Amino acid sequence: MRLALGTAQFGLPYGIANQNGQIPRVEVKKILEHAFASGFNTLDTAIAYGQSEECLGEVGVSDWSVVSKLPAIPDGCSDVRQWVVSSVQMSLHRMGIKRLYGLLLHRPQQLLSTQGEELFRAMEILKLDGILEKTGVSVYGSKELDSLTPYYRFDLVQAPFNVLDQGLLTSGWMKRMVDEGTELHIRSLFLQGLLLMPAHARPERFLRWANIWKVWDEWVIESGLTPLQACLRYALHFIEVSKAIVGVDNVQQLMQIIEAVQGDLDISIPSTLISDDINLINPSRWNGL
Repeated sequence: MRLALGTAQFGLPYGIANQNGQIPRVEVKKILEHAFASGFNTLDTAIAYGQSEECLGEVGVSDWSVVSKLPAIPDGCSDVRQWVVSSVQMSLHRMGIKRLYGLLLHRPQQLLSTQGEELFRAMEILKLDGILEKTGVSVYGSKELDSLTPYYRFDLVQAPFNVLDQGLLTSGWMKRMVDEGTELHIRSLFLQGLLLMPAHARPERFLRWANIWKVWDEWVIESGLTPLQACLRYALHFIEVSKAIVGVDNVQQLMQIIEAVQGDLDISIPSTLISDDINLINPSRWNGL
């Protein structure tokens, strides 16, 4: 199974399309049980995802491969190694597991700070100790990789990729990661649900990209696919992608995703869909729209 389950909405009211808030524990348990039975084996979480790790610990995830992320080094931290160790230990305790499949940095640019080498070395030591299988970074785009890789090699990289945000592909980084033996996990396949919304439901602040939405809406109709099928199958047709991370609010959405990936993955999209406008493709910029 090349899909991984994102858990941000297990600990936060996450996503622009989320109308129900944080998911109740009983629903989380149903989601995890159905996902595991359907072949999912990887969870993506983070210390910064509110109560996500506590939620996973309550439900029980000992049979899963878990990828978590460290937040930024706190101001005034004088012992980075101890901070990394204690942060990971607390994550493992919250989730009730003994090791992580992957540990990523949520603020990877800190690797270029004066504490960067110490931060990376602390993660690598945990890997040598068997606490982690892979170390890496979670980035917003290929430019971050350009700045980091002259100094560091990563086992695992998580980055956004979807029908609008093609930076991994156009920059050559998608192929380069495979060539260098780096595992690639992609996120933001649905752009927080924006790509799945019908035209009448899109928030008004996104209407400035009307030309792109027109191309997207028309292409989806012409392709005979649903927006969900188009987003998933396009992402998964790249063999370089090890895992595509999806988030769901309930079991019904999970079932729809599992069904949507069943079909032809040989999909091409109009080049006019591709955008490098960070105000559109980077959700962290949306509050300013």
